[in-house]
Amino acid sequence: MATEAIGWWGVPLAIVAGTLRGSAPFLFVSLGECLTEKSGKINLGLEGTLLMGAMSAYGVSYLTQGMVGSALSPWLGVFVAGLSGVFLGFIHAWLSQQPKVNDVAVGIAMIIFGSGLAFFFGKPFIQPSAPQLPAIGLGDWSSIAQIQQTFKINPLFVLGILIAPAMTWFFKTTRWGLFIRAVGDNPEAALAMGISIKKVRMLCTMAGGFLAGVGGAYLSLYYPGSWSERISSGQGLMAVALVIFARWNPVQCLWASLLFGGAQAVGPALQAVGIDGGYYLFNAAPYVLTLVIMILTCSPKRTISGAPGALGTLN
Repeated sequence: MATEAIGWWGVPLAIVAGTLRGSAPFLFVSLGECLTEKSGKINLGLEGTLLMGAMSAYGVSYLTQGMVGSALSPWLGVFVAGLSGVFLGFIHAWLSQQPKVNDVAVGIAMIIFGSGLAFFFGKPFIQPSAPQLPAIGLGDWSSIAQIQQTFKINPLFVLGILIAPAMTWFFKTTRWGLFIRAVGDNPEAALAMGISIKKVRMLCTMAGGFLAGVGGAYLSLYYPGSWSERISSGQGLMAVALVIFARWNPVQCLWASLLFGGAQAVGPALQAVGIDGGYYLFNAAPYVLTLVIMILTCSPKRTISGAPGALGTLN
């Protein structure tokens, strides 16, 4: 974005633009992780799911453009990306429910497995150009090109904003939401109620994987809108810290995602007006934010409000 045309006003505009564009992957992955952790399981493997979703979406969009058209092929890619997340979520859920298997160890293995699959099958799609997802021009009321570019958002981002309060409502008011919270907080009580702990956790992990896969599709089909092996930049792992920061509340995951997206946009915004000093430091802002959150929230002497009671236990 040519922020030089409007001087220093370009910095906040660029940060807003980066926030609106860059927060969606954080949002989808954090909502998926929130759903999984509400059932009492941790899925650190969503980094691999994010990469697999990005590759699957881009590959399907590229391969199907001649069959279904360039307008529909990206959405088909989004759907397949979600299915790839369901596949990896199923594997993670099955492995983590074996006797005395640690969630963290399985998650690390799934990062390697998901990333390896994405890198292997994604080699042919690094150079080709695939049809991209459309944008909604919320800034078209203005005649200033920079404002028009700033307020362009993707329909997937709007969908993520809608999912956040819908998920909160689901947890609080529906029967299935009660089952999930019961399994996550007190598995023994849930078992006494006749709830299948393994079934609930399996479905939650698969559904969480679907959302993370959609987040990957956003990366490759909209922003930055290409497929490469470094496209995720650790956003899947950051989402775990983001969920803790949001206290396992889907709506707060939305606000935390905007915060992370804004932190990610600071470096490019300053570079756009010619400030190159400390460029790498500003680009490290999301990672520093993740580290700070983990330090502040992971003290063994503190009880984090909102944490599911069974989270991280071997059951």
